[in-house]
Amino acid sequence: MMAAPGLVLSNISKRFAGVSALKGVELTAAPGEAMALLGANGAGKSTLMNILGGVIQRDEGVALLDGHPLDLASPRAARAQGIAFVHQELTMLPTLTVAENIMIDHLPTVGGLIDFKALKRRTQDLLTRLGCRFDADTRVGDLGPGDQQMIEVARALSRESRVVIFDEPTSSLTEPEKQRLFGVIQGLKSEGVIVIYITHFLDEVFATCDRVTVMRDGMLVSTGPVSAHTVASLAHEMLGEGSLAGDIPTAVPPADEVILSVAKLTRARVLSDVSFEVRSGEIVGLWGLLGSGRTELLRALVGLDPIDSGSIRLKSSGHLVTVTPSQLSRSTAFVTEDRRGEGIFPGQSVEQNLSLPTLRQLLNRFGLVDRSRERSLADDLIGRLGIKTSGRGQDIATLSGGNQQKIVFGRWLGSQPTVFLLDEPTRGLDVGAKTEILRLAVEIANGGGGVLLVASEPEELMRVCHRYLLMDRGRIVGELGRGATRDDLVARVSNRAVDEVLQ
Repeated sequence: MMAAPGLVLSNISKRFAGVSALKGVELTAAPGEAMALLGANGAGKSTLMNILGGVIQRDEGVALLDGHPLDLASPRAARAQGIAFVHQELTMLPTLTVAENIMIDHLPTVGGLIDFKALKRRTQDLLTRLGCRFDADTRVGDLGPGDQQMIEVARALSRESRVVIFDEPTSSLTEPEKQRLFGVIQGLKSEGVIVIYITHFLDEVFATCDRVTVMRDGMLVSTGPVSAHTVASLAHEMLGEGSLAGDIPTAVPPADEVILSVAKLTRARVLSDVSFEVRSGEIVGLWGLLGSGRTELLRALVGLDPIDSGSIRLKSSGHLVTVTPSQLSRSTAFVTEDRRGEGIFPGQSVEQNLSLPTLRQLLNRFGLVDRSRERSLADDLIGRLGIKTSGRGQDIATLSGGNQQKIVFGRWLGSQPTVFLLDEPTRGLDVGAKTEILRLAVEIANGGGGVLLVASEPEELMRVCHRYLLMDRGRIVGELGRGATRDDLVARVSNRAVDEVLQ
């Protein structure tokens, strides 16, 4: 009797440092099916897919494809057996061309030499299939994150893969790019490819997937057709306690006291005459499309990128005092959008990552860090932030993305900065973790702090912000109050009708 075609993962278990990450997980997927794999941060979905992709090794269990055992000893072994992985974190080599990045581990050759003609032709065919507007010879470092994400997809399609895993593939994509990706997924399904789709954007599940599997605490809790679910029911299954979407305290009206004033901040070809104010207790949303200059503005304010002209004033001892970006950074919390690259210090413990901004305050009379006070601070923040960890000594790199982000954000609470600059603080987080981060932002504002918040999802800004600054091509082009709608935000920054933007 022939084995049924498709993917079968049976009794998959994995432990890290004595902590169970996966507990006997059973998962199946049929050819031509797109299956959503959902779960809160730390549920185990990325661990499971990393096992399937050969990135980490399972402790127990069996993996079969079309009835044949899979050798998942390494990513190369997994790829050779038809498993392709489109990672959330970009893995591009910026100095190489698009073609070289896509074909790097299976370059076409003639007589032992690279066949550059075939390399370019095959790559261009893939780019055309994906609707990309750049060519095979473009240097990857010259492309934005959205285009680089499409290259990750092209790399997965460059082999005749039987299974393609998408891990948060739309986090860096514009709306038109998302629609192109959804079209690619439909094409893969029609070719009989198994698609596994990991996302925290629940609306995407209904747009792309046939079946949905939910994980929680390292176990599979449900699987079934997408049509049997609503967004609310999926959130309930993911969190185990209902959606926390409404569980954010109301941000009280801000005071009249200005605590940050920026005037005519300029950097050639990046920022132009940017001026704004943030008041005590105020959450100001910074909204714009990709490339509008939001991230560049936050980085310039704290001195990570240079400025050519302009002034910054910060409230100090009851007065607004002119400060340099370097001086501002000492009284400001900056949460970067690049959590893994710039936010965490892998190889160091949760305790060490939490105490970084407050080390000076923890020095004893001999100029050494008081380890007892450092441990006490870490324990307090772990409890206050609800960080899921086996202990303060655990390596931060082994935590889920949501718990890492709580540390990147929460480490600043001990130093009590005047202003928080938050660049995409909820990117890649599940609905529960997003709510917890937004709740922290509101608590900071209600305590008298000022918050400047960047988010790519208008709905997130609308949940917590008092007003919105609208950016386009490095300029602030308008301001909207709390009653603004999503369409108001999108239309104002694009200078064209909302329907045109979203096509």
